[in-house]
Amino acid sequence: MVVCYPPEAIPPLDAAVVTAARVSMIKVDEVFVPAREAVTFEVPGGAIFRIVSVEGPQVGDLNLFHAHDLTEHFWSGKTRAMHGTHVSTGDRVWSTVPHLRPLATITDDTLDWYGYDADGGGVHDVIGTRCDPYTQHLLTGTDYHHCCHSNLTRAVAGHTGRPEREVELLIHDVMNVFMCTGFTRDTHQYFMKASPVRPGDHLEFLAEVDLLGALSACPGGDCGDEHSSDVAACHPLVVEIYETSQVEGWESATASGYRWPT
Repeated sequence: MVVCYPPEAIPPLDAAVVTAARVSMIKVDEVFVPAREAVTFEVPGGAIFRIVSVEGPQVGDLNLFHAHDLTEHFWSGKTRAMHGTHVSTGDRVWSTVPHLRPLATITDDTLDWYGYDADGGGVHDVIGTRCDPYTQHLLTGTDYHHCCHSNLTRAVAGHTGRPEREVELLIHDVMNVFMCTGFTRDTHQYFMKASPVRPGDHLEFLAEVDLLGALSACPGGDCGDEHSSDVAACHPLVVEIYETSQVEGWESATASGYRWPT
């Protein structure tokens, strides 16, 4: 057996840069994400943002884009291949080709104690796609308009002023922040269970480029029973944005140096 992407081969962010950034961080903004809705937020490169649980156990579906080119966005598959099915402190959030660069690095995770449970479940997965109205209709024959896909589409369309049908093509597989998931041991099917997140918990990132984020407070609440539902107990989330002092050694992440042969 061979690990496809050995951890030692993946370029890390300098620990001294992370420490210096976190020591100097000053909160400058806060964005409220209502239950069963999504909002966008902007983070300049070199700043820090936190996704925070504020009222009760709640999962968030996160999309990240390069703020100046929305076609460059979070690539869940490559992030999963690089770091594993679930991410935590020190892992990086990678963008799509041809750029393939870290959009952000996770710098703090108050749920890192959870690890993997007896069922193989962990938190902050980069496995699942996002609940979407097309799958909902396929499986149930009903139309539900607050799936995370729908929420993210509306939020990004509102931010950009572009039509929802056009923006929908930019919405991508998410990081399931706070969600507890895994694969069944017998059939290897994706499962979810109640998130261990509680008010005050957070997942923190250092932006490696100028970012546009979109976060949906999932209509499944803690996703312990169901998703895409108006019945599940749901709570808001908050995104906190922190300015950092000019940190020596930090540079905006550069795009891949690969070039097609001419």
